[in-house]
Amino acid sequence: MDVNQVLAGTLSPDTQIRTAAEQQLSHAAEVDFSGYLTTLSQELANEQAQPQVRVAAGLALKNSFSAREYARLRQVQERWLTQIAPDVKAAVKGLALKTLSSNDARAGQSAAQFIASIAAIELPREQWPELMQALVENVGQGQDHQKQASLTTIGFICETEDADLRDSLAQHSNAILTAVVQGARKEEANNDVRNAAITALGDSLEFVRTNFENEGERNYIMQVICEATQAEDTRIQQGAYGCLNRIMGLYYDKMRFYMEKALFGLTIQGMKSDEEDVAKLAVEFWCTVCEEEISIEDDNSQAQAEGSTEMREFFNFARVATQEVVPVLLELLAKQDEDAADDEYNVSRAAYQCLQLWAQAVGSTVVPPVLAFVEKNLRSEDWHYRDAAVSAFGAIMEGPEEKVLDPLVKQALPVLIGMMDDQVVQVKDSSAYALGRICEASADSIDPSLHLQPLIASLFQGLSSHPRMASSCCWALMNLADRFAGEPGCAANPLSPHFQASITHLLQVTERNDADNMLRTAAYEVLNTFVANAANGSLPLVAELASVILDRLEKTIPLQQQVVSVEDKLTLEEMQTSLTSVIMAIIQRLEVEIRPQADRIMHLLLQLLGTVGAKSSVPDTVFAAVGALANALEEEFMKYMESFTPYLYSALGNQEEPALCAMAIGLVSDITRSLNEKIQPYCDTLMNYLLNNLRSQALGNQFKPAILQCFGDIAQAIGGAFETYLSVVAQVLQQAAGINITDNTFEMLDYVVSLREGIMDAWGGIIIATKSGGKTNLLRPYVESIFALLHTIFNDPNRTEALLRSSMGVIGDLSEAFPNGEYSQYFRSEWLTTMARETRGNREFSSRTSDTARWAREQIKRQAAAAQGIQMS
Repeated sequence: MDVNQVLAGTLSPDTQIRTAAEQQLSHAAEVDFSGYLTTLSQELANEQAQPQVRVAAGLALKNSFSAREYARLRQVQERWLTQIAPDVKAAVKGLALKTLSSNDARAGQSAAQFIASIAAIELPREQWPELMQALVENVGQGQDHQKQASLTTIGFICETEDADLRDSLAQHSNAILTAVVQGARKEEANNDVRNAAITALGDSLEFVRTNFENEGERNYIMQVICEATQAEDTRIQQGAYGCLNRIMGLYYDKMRFYMEKALFGLTIQGMKSDEEDVAKLAVEFWCTVCEEEISIEDDNSQAQAEGSTEMREFFNFARVATQEVVPVLLELLAKQDEDAADDEYNVSRAAYQCLQLWAQAVGSTVVPPVLAFVEKNLRSEDWHYRDAAVSAFGAIMEGPEEKVLDPLVKQALPVLIGMMDDQVVQVKDSSAYALGRICEASADSIDPSLHLQPLIASLFQGLSSHPRMASSCCWALMNLADRFAGEPGCAANPLSPHFQASITHLLQVTERNDADNMLRTAAYEVLNTFVANAANGSLPLVAELASVILDRLEKTIPLQQQVVSVEDKLTLEEMQTSLTSVIMAIIQRLEVEIRPQADRIMHLLLQLLGTVGAKSSVPDTVFAAVGALANALEEEFMKYMESFTPYLYSALGNQEEPALCAMAIGLVSDITRSLNEKIQPYCDTLMNYLLNNLRSQALGNQFKPAILQCFGDIAQAIGGAFETYLSVVAQVLQQAAGINITDNTFEMLDYVVSLREGIMDAWGGIIIATKSGGKTNLLRPYVESIFALLHTIFNDPNRTEALLRSSMGVIGDLSEAFPNGEYSQYFRSEWLTTMARETRGNREFSSRTSDTARWAREQIKRQAAAAQGIQMS
């Protein structure tokens, strides 16, 4: 193998050459991993090699120890620990460190990435103790390019999400700080070095908490960062403001002195910078202040409600700074870029986001400066300021007191509705968005008899006038429909007089020749919202709408044969998905009243499943609509099972399309709950698919909780007949309950909680099934393990309300399954009583959870009495 040629091939723009080169490298790694690492590290360090070859070598080395999935990452890291001899490791690491001093900056960068991937393996195991010291020495004594590469390495190491590495980095905080602060000082003449240092400092801030606790060290760090905001190089300015941003999020309680002495002035200066990226980061600093202060107030309120005296320090930075900062934000709102894409984040949008947060943080304090700006600029000849005035008013709809906003909204509504006719489309779009904000946050200020007709008319007019306004108008109409729905089941609501005209208008918009996919999809979403919020008096119109939508959907099926381009295929799929989602909304609103149209709907949904190609997005929505139909028809859905199950089985077995497979798993639960015992003839096949998916390596962990929940639904539906599957399912549940948490990432903790919810839902269904079938003796081998899992859940600080509620249900169901006290010794455990009492007493939990916990507590008492031979009344 010509290593130079192969490495160059991995960077080739030609897919065939690149794939072949990657396969050669992969084969070489499998055959002789030690030799592979040695060869690549020699090429990385080879000053005579071509720059792109060195980069490719570093990238290949890094990729040898990187993986997106946690399990795969641990696997590749284990190779380094177990397959590589100590002398090879030392040589490979030495060559990588040597490359940091290369004159070729790209090779140094590539080496930095590789070193970081090895550091992630060795530092948590207290190996490679000399690494940090070597990097510090490089920064202190090396040439500029070596300093830069070494600082970049520190930054890459500190970027980590790995919990073990994060913990170990705290031990190296002195070395990290020594290097990065030295490189970030204003005395550093090389801007590339200083930029790398300030970037690394930003990445390391979380791990230097002990240093930040020391006032002297903290003052020095803050001085270096504040000086960096004044650097001539805008990259360094950006890095410095980024550091201040992170510091405010991490160390708010230490910031009072620095805010008073420097940060107020520096950040306002930064916000006024002509360099947009600097201005955005300075604005984001105040976003962080507001988010932190909103969070602190929430935490303190909760602590107060719980009777705690432990309050977080709160300095009211935003409130104090309102008169200085808010006017700057308002001026930045007027720096719109008319050519910006909808998702482009510029300084004007950053200012809008900050103003929203400011209103939430300081409430009515924000109103006077904003109102003064609005009144001054609402009629401005410069559209930028008209637009900024409208946007500013919409931004403060959440936060200030209702009594302050109410008269302002009433006064502003006719003006904003009038501005939907502005000559400039950006102003019209912002007016629509501001109206949406009012509908979302201050709907009580809208008088239906006075405002609703002109408001709806202006939004529909805006929807028809320009594609750019589609999303804002649609969002405003959806908020409007949600806020004026009235009580569930009401005969009429404020939307009723406008319902027919609104539906007609939306149908017209979706049929327009100039409507693009985005406008059509948005309009159908609005239609869904109007249907979902229709009062009972409008249901005949909803039923009529079903016929219109079904007609449209039928017409799309022959089009499947006419599709020639990818673009046509996407357009057709989006239309079919949108129409199917409207059908689903109609089914959910009409419920059992959908019966007269059910045959036609199901026939059409089956046609769609039979005609769409592989990898299509349409079946997901079709399955959701089928689930809605099953819920509406309940046992009457049985007549469709024979024709539908082939599609259901196919989706359950389709592990190459995980999203569709997940939909199918959820649909099994929906259909099972609807058909009850009538599902039994299909259970063998369904259980086989579900068990296969549970064992599959191709499907991710996120599928397992839903599959376990499915087992519970099937058990509850078929009662004693679940005996056939009990031993296999119980074994699966016991294995799942014994899972060990291998890392403390949020994703892993969330998965374990979800998994336990699934296990508890499954046991709940199984216990009810055995009880209804008179077969509770079948549960005896598993009672001990169920209580063991309950005890694990009791000790888990991450348990959720849903998990506790299902746990309470299992406790009560077990008690009723064994009413004579056969297992009362488990029920007498003190922790079980504590668990039930704490769940029942948590004020944040829903009444449903409290009621379930109350019932569980009564069952625990009944078990104790049964054990003493006392008959409970």
